[in-house]
Amino acid sequence: MVLYGGNDMSDGLDILIIDDEKEVCDVLSSHIRKFYTWGDITTCTDVERAVSYCRSRPGSIMIFVLDVFVGDSNGFLFLDAIADKYPNACHDTIMITGNANDDVVDMCVASGVNHLLEKPVRPYALQLAVRSIVSKYLKFAKLLLNDPEFAGSISRI
Repeated sequence: MVLYGGNDMSDGLDILIIDDEKEVCDVLSSHIRKFYTWGDITTCTDVERAVSYCRSRPGSIMIFVLDVFVGDSNGFLFLDAIADKYPNACHDTIMITGNANDDVVDMCVASGVNHLLEKPVRPYALQLAVRSIVSKYLKFAKLLLNDPEFAGSISRI
């Protein structure tokens, strides 16, 4: 089995963790479950299966925690493969790597990924990165609820 946890019918802001090591997926999801209650957490060890999973889901918003290198693929190729359905995926991604170097940082900057964590991932760094992404959606939702004129202008788009 490649996909672990989660379900296809969440009403929240779900998280997908992709790493080729199931143990890393388990540790990351365990850390996130300690503070995250806004959606389901799903893990995956195969990029192709993760792409299929994302394409089959309703909606177009999710938080992604991606290993830079996943088997023969990488997190950036995953983001490219889902970009048409998830246009904000790069901004909603936390990249993780065993060795952050100039090349990895340059790939993150070029892709629009603003969160990069080195393994072993520190739980509080992960928590702050997830909360940073969640907060932009919470602020936007609050703005929609509190400003009917703005909400009306968005609905026309």
